[in-house]
Amino acid sequence: MYNNILFLDIETVPRYPGFEGMPEDWKALWEHKASHLSRDPEKDSPESLYERAGIYAEFGKIICISCGILSGHGVNRKIAIKSFFGDDEKLVLLTFSDMLNRWSAEGNKYLCAHNGKEFDFPYICRRMIINGLALPPLLRITGKKPWELPFIDTMELWKFGEYKNFASLNLLAFSLGIPTPKDDMDGSMVAEIYWQEKDLPRIAVYCQKDVVTAAQVYLRMNGEPMIAPENIEIR
Repeated sequence: MYNNILFLDIETVPRYPGFEGMPEDWKALWEHKASHLSRDPEKDSPESLYERAGIYAEFGKIICISCGILSGHGVNRKIAIKSFFGDDEKLVLLTFSDMLNRWSAEGNKYLCAHNGKEFDFPYICRRMIINGLALPPLLRITGKKPWELPFIDTMELWKFGEYKNFASLNLLAFSLGIPTPKDDMDGSMVAEIYWQEKDLPRIAVYCQKDVVTAAQVYLRMNGEPMIAPENIEIR
């Protein structure tokens, strides 16, 4: 079961470095969106809210997808990590899709991410469609019943049926005694590091840490030994 799960995490940024750089038609669309996001109309503006644009698939883009696959059992379990990242979102999605199609060709396979059902999985699907790409079979969920979906969400598992609870991956990891993935940066820094520092490798490393942490959380919640640091392989 555990070796049939692909753990993943994505990093996203606004499609433009700032509000001022958006084409006029996109500015109008963001202004409309921002009007629904504002909690304080006197302080909030489309410009100040634009840093949040990356979390919406219509206004953002994917710059990194990191994946992890388990092998072995018990204390000898290993995880192999692979990242797809770059400025060309379509190429990132194509290479990820090719890997996913090969990996999921045989047997029952699953995708796992923290808050994946609300963010990672639908974001990937939307950006693939926007880029004119065919969805991999594992992401074609139209018409499927909820219990037929090949998705595992560690945040949903942690809710244990409660609707209002939200626990970040960092909080959950800390609660379970798992090393935090936020030792160098956090999600709020991704856009600045991408647009201003142009440091995609640093973002990829951050994304990889989230994948490892999600895998550790899932194993911990299932009573399995965690993966030893020396058994983490970056490809």
